[in-house]
Order: sequence, then C-alpha cells, then structure tokens
Amino acid sequence: MDDGIIECCILKTSSANGVWLKLLCLTIIATLLFEHSQLDIHISELFYTNGHWLLEKGTQPFAFIFYDLPKLLLILLGIYLIGVLILRHKQDSDINLVIKNAKYDKRRTPLSTREIGYLLLVLIAVPSMIALLKGVTHVSCPNHLILFGGDLPYLNIWQNIVANTPAKCFPAAHASAGFSLYGLAFLPTLHQYRYRIFEIVTVIGWTMGLYKMLFGDHFFSHTLVSMLLSLTITCALATLFFKYPVANKANSINANSKKPDAASFQKSSKTQS
Repeated sequence: MDDGIIECCILKTSSANGVWLKLLCLTIIATLLFEHSQLDIHISELFYTNGHWLLEKGTQPFAFIFYDLPKLLLILLGIYLIGVLILRHKQDSDINLVIKNAKYDKRRTPLSTREIGYLLLVLIAVPSMIALLKGVTHVSCPNHLILFGGDLPYLNIWQNIVANTPAKCFPAAHASAGFSLYGLAFLPTLHQYRYRIFEIVTVIGWTMGLYKMLFGDHFFSHTLVSMLLSLTITCALATLFFKYPVANKANSINANSKKPDAASFQKSSKTQS
C-alpha cells in the first residue's frame, strides 16, 4: 500500500480521537454495574455444580491450547516485530541495504515502522497495565470465595483494596493478552479489515477468558472490563501514534495548496502581456 493511501486511512481513523475517553467511561460504568449486582455470582454458578468447577485447573490438553499456546504465539509475535525493527534500523543506516532489501522488506511485513512500533507497544502496554491494576485492586477469584468452596468472603473492589487481600484477579490478565491484538484494528495499513479484525480478536480474547472462568479463576466482569480497558488503551495509543503526524502533514499540504504555483503564475503573466 502506498504512502498516500496509508495517510488517507489514518486521516479517516483519527477523526474520532475522543473515542478512547468514551471507552474509559464505558469501562467505569460496566465495573460499577457488576459491582452493585449479583450478575457475576449468577454467571459463575453456571460453571460450578455439585461442589466442582466444569474444568479442573491445569487439565491437558486444554491448558496448552487455551493458556500456554496463546502466550507463546504472542511472545513470538513480539520477538518478530522487534526483529523487523532492528533490521529496518540497520537498513536505514546503509543505503545499499535499503535498495537491496526493499522487496524482501515488503514481503516480511507490509506495515510501516511507525505501525510496527505502535503494535509492539500495545502488545506490551495492555497486559502490563492490566497486571498493574490487578496488584492494586486485590479482588478475589471465584474459586477463592466461600460461595464456591473457598475460604474468603465476597467483597467489593473497595473492600478488597482496604483489606489488602493477597488475591490478584481483577481485571483478567490472561484474556488481556489476547485483547491486545485490538491494536491491529487501528493500523492504517489494515484499515479496510478493521471490523473483521475486531470480531476475530474479540473471539480470541473471550475464548481465553472463558477458559479461565470454567475453573473459577475469573468472574465474567473480570474479562469484560479487561476487554474494555484493552480497547481504551489501544485506541488512546493509536491517537498518539497516528493523529499528530498526519495533522501536521495535512496542515503542510493545506499551506502548500494556498501558495500560487510558479509555473501557472508565469503562464498567466505571459497571457496577460
């Protein structure tokens, strides 16, 4: 995809630069809604019957398919993106390498360096911020609670923070690794596929989240809030990465378009004379 098309895509996506604030508000609303209702309890009861969860934690091959494999693939994706950035940095320092490897670089990835940097940051930032929140909220997992055969009482977020319980289950970190792929939907190069990407990533994230819910590691709201926070972070970072450079570019284009063309000015002068 050529630069003009990429810039056009960015201009279209950057027009909704306040979306991340709306997503943040939606995240807070969802948290409060589940905080003051019994929805989480009722949903988890569907996975807990006769004193047992539907799935035992660590059961194979489910643990490998829904836990180990997704984590491994995301780590490999991050390593691949870092490798591409390193190769491009080396190419930029050697003009001969740029000419020689231009075709291979396009085959390696159609993404621009800015897009790769954004995607890499998203893959790191989303799970890291979710993990940071887990360490602050101290919310218990369902399988920790007396309601589901555990030894801890059911408390709200503020009560858990004050009690400083050892639990760290909210928001869902494992699912957030899958939801971090929402960053693909904000890439200008993949703009035309953004809805399909959103659908696929949502399925991936919820599959990872549902796996953890089956043995009581998370409530429904833990995964829902993780999804909304992931969207908020990816959208906010996309605004920072793609809005301002394009805005400056657009301003320069407008400024240049206002300047009279020298050739046309000379032509009109000759015509008048």
